Amino acid sequence: QVQLVESGGGLVQPGGSLRLSCAASGFTFGSYWMNWVRQAPGKGREWVSAITSGGGNTYYLDSVKGRFTISRDNTKNMLYLQMNNLKPEDTAVYYCAKGSKDGATVTARGQGTQVTVSS
Repeated sequence: QVQLVESGGGLVQPGGSLRLSCAASGFTFGSYWMNWVRQAPGKGREWVSAITSGGGNTYYLDSVKGRFTISRDNTKNMLYLQMNNLKPEDTAVYYCAKGSKDGATVTARGQGTQVTVSS
C-alpha cells in the first residue's frame, strides 16, 4: 500500500524559505519518478516539479524555476522540495505525488502540507 507523508509546511514571510519533506513507503521508491504538486485556495491542482527515479534529471513549473529545488534520497525513501524566495502566490497545499517508472504521470499522492506565504 502506497503511503506518502508530507511535512515541513508552515507560515513564512515573502522572501523566506521552507523545506518540504515526503516520507514514502509501500513501493520501490527508487524505481519511480516523483513529483510535487500544489493546490491554491479556489484553484485547481498544479504540477510544480518532477524528478527522475535516479535523481539525475529535474523539471520545474516556469514560475518556480530558480527558486525551488527538488531532490530525493533513495537510501532513505525521502523526497524533498527546497523553496526559496517564497511569494504570496506560492500559498497552497503541497502534495508529494508518486509518478510512474518512466514518467511524471501522477499515480498516487499524499495528504498534503499547507504552505502560507504572508506578511
